[in-house]
Amino acid sequence: MRASRGKSVGLGLALVSAFAFGGSGVAAKPLIEAGLDPLAVVWLRVAGAALVMLPVAWRHRDLVRRRPALLIGFGLLAVAGVQACYFAALSRIPVGVALLVEYLAPALVLGWVRFVQRRPVTRAAAFGVVLAAGGLACVVEVWSGLSFDALGLLLALGAACCQVGYFVLSDHGGDGADRADPLGVIAYGLLVGTALLTVIARPWRMDWSLLTGRADMNGTSVPAWLLLGWIVLIATVVAYVFGVVSVRRLSPQVAGVVACLEAVIATVLAWVLLGEHLSAPQIVGGVVVLLGAFVAQSSAPKPPSGPVAGVTPTVEAELPAPRSVT
Repeated sequence: MRASRGKSVGLGLALVSAFAFGGSGVAAKPLIEAGLDPLAVVWLRVAGAALVMLPVAWRHRDLVRRRPALLIGFGLLAVAGVQACYFAALSRIPVGVALLVEYLAPALVLGWVRFVQRRPVTRAAAFGVVLAAGGLACVVEVWSGLSFDALGLLLALGAACCQVGYFVLSDHGGDGADRADPLGVIAYGLLVGTALLTVIARPWRMDWSLLTGRADMNGTSVPAWLLLGWIVLIATVVAYVFGVVSVRRLSPQVAGVVACLEAVIATVLAWVLLGEHLSAPQIVGGVVVLLGAFVAQSSAPKPPSGPVAGVTPTVEAELPAPRSVT
């Protein structure tokens, strides 16, 4: 009875996390269209969340000594890299399309495992990769010569590649006895991401007066500070914390499947709040991409026949996928 209740709570937390993550792009795009540079929005999000998570970082300060490479990798790839590419893509292509391209990450991970590490993968996993690629072709409408901005699509693909880089880093992250608390990794990842983005975004040159103004959401005027507050507190802090707790109550696999709803939620919110409509083929393609991501994510690669140098599974499976943390 207690176990069933715990799973129900975990499922609820995972759904809240998916909703929170899905709303990040919808809140960020009006700020970008109001005049804020995409990198400035990323910096505000990461720096604000890092400030909120400072107590967590202090509590897990031993991670700086134990797992510096993991913390730096998470900050550079899962935080700064994913978000910078994703938000830059939002300035050029619809929210739903950017997120669906980013969901190619599980398929790209399997490609790394198969062709770089030369480890066999299951037929189901290979089928998932084919599904995801075919679905993406529908999303970007290849038959019409790519109806979306090419640079925007490349930026979204860059976000997916940053996710792959973090997954690979986690796989090389150390031995199973050296456990890294996921909340601590997230807190320090935000701090590392803030440091890097401060150099790149140069927030001292940002027009801070834009945050006291208003942004347009499909004809509705909304205070810019309210959108920023949602991005920092809900779409980052709440989304990550709830995501970590849900993984602990469910399992990385189940929580990962629920997380696929993020793309659906983002697409629906962008349709309702921003007026971004997808065509019927794009919707079908989006469903196929998510199905392919689900199959690829739930089909674990076969263990190698011999030891693979430097590859040891780690507890970073507890971390939520570095979505456009989407």
